[in-house]
Amino acid sequence: MIFKSDINYRKQALVKLLISIQSQEEAILKALYDDFKKPAFESVFSETSYILAELNHTINNIHKWAKPTLVLPSLLNFPSTDFIYKEPYGKVLIIAPWNYPFQLVLSPMIAAIAAGNQVVVKPSELTPNTSRIVAKIISETFDKNHVECIEGGVEVTQHLLAQRWDYIFFTGSVVVGKIVAKAAAENLTPVTLELGGKNPCIVDAKANLKLAAKRIVWGKFLNAGQTCIASDYILVHQKAKAKFIDYLKEEITIAYTENPETSPDFPRIINEKNWKRLVALLENETILFGGKINAQDCYIAPTLLDESGQERLVMQEEIFGPLLPVLSFETEEDLQRIVSKYEKPLSLYVFSENNAFAKKIIQQYSFGGGCINDTVVHFANKRLPFGGVGHSGIGAYHGRFAFDTFSHHKSIVKKANWLDLPFRYAPYKGKINLIKYILKWFS
Repeated sequence: MIFKSDINYRKQALVKLLISIQSQEEAILKALYDDFKKPAFESVFSETSYILAELNHTINNIHKWAKPTLVLPSLLNFPSTDFIYKEPYGKVLIIAPWNYPFQLVLSPMIAAIAAGNQVVVKPSELTPNTSRIVAKIISETFDKNHVECIEGGVEVTQHLLAQRWDYIFFTGSVVVGKIVAKAAAENLTPVTLELGGKNPCIVDAKANLKLAAKRIVWGKFLNAGQTCIASDYILVHQKAKAKFIDYLKEEITIAYTENPETSPDFPRIINEKNWKRLVALLENETILFGGKINAQDCYIAPTLLDESGQERLVMQEEIFGPLLPVLSFETEEDLQRIVSKYEKPLSLYVFSENNAFAKKIIQQYSFGGGCINDTVVHFANKRLPFGGVGHSGIGAYHGRFAFDTFSHHKSIVKKANWLDLPFRYAPYKGKINLIKYILKWFS
């Protein structure tokens, strides 16, 4: 299979993909809008331009990443030359979600191709327009034996999971992630699971409250809150709460006007099922701001909720929509009690001008990744691995980390013949202290 052994073939395939996306960008943006009224700016920012940048970065670095890595040999193997070879796993299955239906299918696919794998991608059936254009781009760009796109619903996904793969990459909910992991375990197939969780956003009394509100509003209501790394709830110091809520309201209005339903910059909930789920979360909640809904358009306004108790439904699960509970705390023990109630989140954010406090927070809690004094933007740096921990995911990708995710690292020792040290061979009499010394200091 030429794509397994020929780096130039992989590179040219990615160049063809780059040209195809560039030529069809307007159609991609239209598909995203038709699926859930995603604004063109957000689609360019978080979908097409992101993928084009990922492609350029991969094309420019693929030879360097694929090159065998020379490592320092062990004295035990002297004289030798030691290498790590990167080889493809083989047949890879990529199951993509609906919330970023272009980016989150293309990004892992690019890395899997760069690493030399055969790839089957399964885009989400909940975004049929985007799924259709992804399938078109793939069929026009790649040989079917190299990369194939298979569309369909749950039954298709179940059928694909029943097959034997060399690697599975899944992005989606924790519930479905467990199903994927179980199916993969049947064949001992390695997996990357990009999941989610209840991402806390901690706002200290010493934070720049106005700027914090602006950045939180942007990160939370981007894609109508349908983002796995969006803030799931705010924990603001009691002293700053009232002023901070005023700033949040102000920033929502600046971003989306007094009637976000008419704003061209605010997307819709993906479908009626998810809309109803989110509306149910509003029951018995104290709405500080927003709360307007429209069933015909799957619309829910950017909404702030006051002091949602941890027993409430909205605090029992990942929200994944434009609802933002604002809780308060007074002590670090309060933070510990609330944050530690949940599984390890995909992201955590802390806003504070107190560097010691911010550093303590990011060191105290286990989470996939996050920011100090911002939200979401850690995703954009291809030099940072992106992934969860515990229930928020297994494995990481982006940039070189993605290439490594889809590569088996094969260790090779090339032994020279001009010298053969005798201490490892039997008989072993009188060699114990020597081997202890060598293993302690020189291995």
